[in-house]
Amino acid sequence: MQLEFNANKRDGQGTGASRRLRRTGRVPGILYGGTAKPQQIDIDHNELFQLLRKEAFYSSVLNVNLDGSREMCLLRDVQRHPYRPVILHADFQRVDATSKLHQKVPLHFINADVSPGVKLSGGMVQHVMTDLDVRCLAKDLPAFIEVDLKDMVQGHSLHVSELKLPAGVEAVMHKGEDPVVATVIVRGGKADEEEAAAAAAAAEAAPVVAAAAAPAEKKSEKTDKR
Repeated sequence: MQLEFNANKRDGQGTGASRRLRRTGRVPGILYGGTAKPQQIDIDHNELFQLLRKEAFYSSVLNVNLDGSREMCLLRDVQRHPYRPVILHADFQRVDATSKLHQKVPLHFINADVSPGVKLSGGMVQHVMTDLDVRCLAKDLPAFIEVDLKDMVQGHSLHVSELKLPAGVEAVMHKGEDPVVATVIVRGGKADEEEAAAAAAAAEAAPVVAAAAAPAEKKSEKTDKR
């Protein structure tokens, strides 16, 4: 089910008009792209604020109900107040149902705790990527892509080419590239153990050195008194 929100068309532009809108609990925005002209819009602040708390709102195709008509769009930019929980502006791009779109989709990692690299080798999964650039039709755009880590072993890296993408979805990569998505690293490797052992040995040796130095200091003091 696609997420929806309501918006009104607006004519006023500029800082003053936007400030007046915000005082009434509305957020100024713009809807652009496609064959139609860019349209200035405004959205209820509370409605938009709640929708922005949902991860899917940032990557899914949205339906905007605009003065009785419905259009598909993507959220492209959000401007927030630097320290107050206030949305200042939002940009949306129209979507053509017949043309492929380019969008970042979040990655959801599962089964890391049961992977051999974690469960048997005591390793830790490191997420190298948190989202993926994809290309697909609007109807095929997923809210997220699931990354199953159940077969990950120590020292193994999972690449984009190994992901199971939904039907109709393709990863956007430069020619010849196959980026790493996740890898299993070792916790407290051999180098760390050796460094810890060296530090412990140095700590034990310190009192011995200090004790050996003490008589020499006393002897030196007696020599000075003569």
